[in-house]
Amino acid sequence: MKPLALILPVLLFSACKQKQPADLLIYNATVYTVDSAFTVAEAFAVKDGKILSVGTTKDLQDTYEAKEQLDAQGKFIYPGFIDAHAHFFSYGLTLQTADLTGTQSWNEALTRVQFFSKQHKEGWLIGRGWDQNDWALKHFPTKEKLDQLFPDRPVLLSRVDGHAAIANQYALDIAGIQPGDQITGGIIEVKDGALTGLLIDNAVDLVKSKIPAPDAEARAKALLDAQRNCFAAGLTTVADCGLDDEDVTFIDSMQRAAVLNMRLYVMLSDVKRNFDFLLKKGKIKTEKLNVRAFKIYADGSLGSRGACLLEPYSDMPEHHGFLLSHPEHFDSVAALLREHDFQMCTHAIGDSGNRTILKIYAKYLQGKNDLRWRIEHAQVVDEHDVTLFGTNNIIPSVQPTHATSDMYWAGKRLGSEREKNAYAYKRLKEQNGWLPLGTDFPVEDIAPLKTFYAAVFRIDANDFPQGGYQKENALSREDALRGMTIWAAKAAFEENEKGSIEKGKLADFVLLDTNLMKAEAQQVKSAKVLATYLGGKKVY
Repeated sequence: MKPLALILPVLLFSACKQKQPADLLIYNATVYTVDSAFTVAEAFAVKDGKILSVGTTKDLQDTYEAKEQLDAQGKFIYPGFIDAHAHFFSYGLTLQTADLTGTQSWNEALTRVQFFSKQHKEGWLIGRGWDQNDWALKHFPTKEKLDQLFPDRPVLLSRVDGHAAIANQYALDIAGIQPGDQITGGIIEVKDGALTGLLIDNAVDLVKSKIPAPDAEARAKALLDAQRNCFAAGLTTVADCGLDDEDVTFIDSMQRAAVLNMRLYVMLSDVKRNFDFLLKKGKIKTEKLNVRAFKIYADGSLGSRGACLLEPYSDMPEHHGFLLSHPEHFDSVAALLREHDFQMCTHAIGDSGNRTILKIYAKYLQGKNDLRWRIEHAQVVDEHDVTLFGTNNIIPSVQPTHATSDMYWAGKRLGSEREKNAYAYKRLKEQNGWLPLGTDFPVEDIAPLKTFYAAVFRIDANDFPQGGYQKENALSREDALRGMTIWAAKAAFEENEKGSIEKGKLADFVLLDTNLMKAEAQQVKSAKVLATYLGGKKVY
């Protein structure tokens, strides 16, 4: 029999070498954790969908026995990208309609609609994506050719931002629209006493409300199509801005059935039934769904001249744009949401629209707070109003690709002096020290890597303009990455569960072929998503 003194050291040594179980071990990587110190690691372990430990390859290989291992071969890992402002469900539905993005003329748009009509022979013809600012003739189109091509089918073709549309006469008749009709927060264009078919902002809804709702099959397909494309782009959470109660119920059922896996932060639309729904339900929170916010619209878009400006448009001196509702409505919504501790997220583009909402927010927030009320876009903010963001902890939620899309014509709308106060992301970030970033897809491209590219380099895909557009408001690489990960999570009250690669957080991450923190602009532009993981499982 061996002496006890000899056996104990052997048992202790054996116990020390016993490895802990893990589901997945990633090693030999460059891991940008995006923790508070912006730590760069080599490896991390995952168990039960969450990060178990982060560290060096050697330490984690010595510590864990994983069912699955991935040698990243020096590639680059980031927290799963989070889009802080998009239209996930709507994007999926647009994939079932005529795609008019990138058209170079109204005739090209019509050609695409004709082709689409041959594949879809019945019912409404719906399309989205045209932008008159991309055309040689930069004025809004009118409906004459639509009436000729489709005299017996209703047609509604929305501008890329959704704030303007062209309807043919058949659709206008269904909606009962007549010359001279007026609507608050919208324009029904008339020339020479006749409807042109152009509808702006709230006027679009007069026709859109007549389109039959998609059936369950079409809705499920839309969600799954959107999910597939988001995972391919490296997105693991999306803020869907402006859904209805029935959409939330449908999404929740698909998530609980493990058919839909994309994590969604949903803002409900500004209609009574949605307020009643959430007041009855209370905040909804599951691992994949978070509903505690409302999306309000202050004004329209700059591209369709619906953004509400303090001074007239430089290229339309008789026009200021307009608010989409009376200020009293915004005030009443703010009072309700403040009382029930829901988040208020308001679309505001023009400096007048922003000022109106900033002042109403200030009335109810009354200084420093952690309610995280947001202004979506915060696109043109008067220099005297910028400090209201910091004074009341109001969060500007911005989309950097809007700057590089609008820069060709923004100066014409605003004039050079006012343009200096537009797309001022660095200055906005300084107000609270953080800034969530999104794309606003399908208004812009779905790719979060384009968000990073536009935020940091302030140039378009053709490297224009040289030196960058208003480069003084570019974000640093670190801030841009934080904006599409941890800060986007924080804007949704989710920073303790996602947005960084840290122990205890959800194992949502993306593997890229490019080091975003060091690569040149051209390399960032061509960066590719190699894999996307959700809860430690590969989804792309």
